[in-house]
Amino acid sequence: MAERVVVVNGPGAVAVREEEPAPSRDGTFRVQTLYSGISAGTELSYVKGTNPYLSTTWNADLGLFQPGAPSTPYPVNRLGYMQVARVVESRTPAVAEGVVGAMAYGHRTGYLADPLVDRFVPLPGDLDPVLGVYVAHMGPICANGLLHAAADLYGPGVRQLGDGVRGRRVAVTGAGVVALLTALLVRFHGAASVVVIDPTPARRAVAEALGLDVLDSEAADPAEVLKARWAHGPGDRGADVVFQCRGQAAALHLALRLLRPQGTVIDLAFYQAGATEVRLGEEFHHNGLSVRCAQIGRVPRGLASIWDRERLSAETIELLRAYGDRVREHLISAVVPFDEAPTLLTDLADRRRQELQSILTC
Repeated sequence: MAERVVVVNGPGAVAVREEEPAPSRDGTFRVQTLYSGISAGTELSYVKGTNPYLSTTWNADLGLFQPGAPSTPYPVNRLGYMQVARVVESRTPAVAEGVVGAMAYGHRTGYLADPLVDRFVPLPGDLDPVLGVYVAHMGPICANGLLHAAADLYGPGVRQLGDGVRGRRVAVTGAGVVALLTALLVRFHGAASVVVIDPTPARRAVAEALGLDVLDSEAADPAEVLKARWAHGPGDRGADVVFQCRGQAAALHLALRLLRPQGTVIDLAFYQAGATEVRLGEEFHHNGLSVRCAQIGRVPRGLASIWDRERLSAETIELLRAYGDRVREHLISAVVPFDEAPTLLTDLADRRRQELQSILTC
């Protein structure tokens, strides 16, 4: 039976293509997709044509984008990293048939996996499988943000994921999926206070429904509000740490203004339009602030042997066990048939449709 795959042929040109399944071989296992979550940041950048991989060469050895042939030219055949699947055939003792797990192989109805290459995270029976879209990659992205906050305090001496937020005052800028999962992790791991800041009423309402405190970034100045609220001592007010999760330079500028002196922004955002609003001569300079980019491609230096992707997935599962019912009710806003992916993705990219978390079902 042919597998269906979502492809992006060019800006605004999304299609579903049929492919013949790859033949099974010893050491592999085949999965059938149940759910495939959409990342509104990374994926839509390919639909809109704004992802830097589409226009430049990524030199992984130097860690530089350089002029040259695109590292990911159109058509983009592997889009997405939030899959839940059932094993329907296995020719490896590493994975048993019938098991449901989280993976990251793109929007497709089936996939032939190699356990030496592809991560498969079995989902516990007490977890709603639709929540598994967060387990393989998206949840670890957020958990890695907390890990960077912990490393900012303790370096390689980090022992628990909450070491950087426990007992501290924390702000989260943005109220998309990454921001809300991060805020829940911060709360779960014992922050003294956590406040989510976003200009969109609907997203603030979701944050409140999840039990989080919120501020409107376009009402009273959030920096003045929180610095009046969070006093550490004379001339020392503001958030201990800010998780910046909104892909706009103005949000990064706000995140810097929220910090107490010598505080740190843990940056989880994906900026696609430059950063002219980040005024480094203001609070960044005068308060001695720091910005740490926390992306899932690497954990903080010195922690990789302990804090691998499997451990970050395990932390995600524990969060979902605690908050899964609320996440399912309030964060997942659309579950649509797989074949509607082209319309959904282009509508989201063109802002004809607003969804917090969209999921394709097979």
